[in-house]
Amino acid sequence: MSDLEKILIVVDMQNDFVDGALGTKEAEAAVAHVVSKIEHFDGRILATMDTHYEDYLDTPEGRKLPVPHCIRMTKGWQLNDRVLSALSKKEYKTIEKNTFGSTSLVEEIGSILKQKELEVELIGLCTDICVVSNALLLKAHFPHINISVDAGCCAGVTPKTHQAALDTMKMCQIDIIGD
Repeated sequence: MSDLEKILIVVDMQNDFVDGALGTKEAEAAVAHVVSKIEHFDGRILATMDTHYEDYLDTPEGRKLPVPHCIRMTKGWQLNDRVLSALSKKEYKTIEKNTFGSTSLVEEIGSILKQKELEVELIGLCTDICVVSNALLLKAHFPHINISVDAGCCAGVTPKTHQAALDTMKMCQIDIIGD
């Protein structure tokens, strides 16, 4: 294997999670930290996008969370403008996902891992749903790589569930950095 490659995974920094249908003041506050992290990151960047369709309310998720959000090609589905601006100055790849955790993200990391040693950092929204789901999926598939989450670049549905997700990830040997 060659040198260590750093990968930043920007999870679901979409309008609906920042200030749209499911937005929170904590998510809005995280945007500046996410932008700074992207601007100062030296490595490969992957950005996930929660992606639903017009039939969202008829899906299992939609029946449990009856708030239409991240409907493909709507303003709410698009990346936050400030995050997109930061990403556009870097090379990055977008991965659409239809549920909390992304098997496509796992496949992408797996294909990179065949060529290089990796260190993975996750940031984004929501800590207690999609960030934790993807961090645990990656840890389960790749237990030997270092995975971290920058708590200061994340926000949960509530501050309490944000902290619970961070505690869960820490218990699963995912490094929690930032504050």
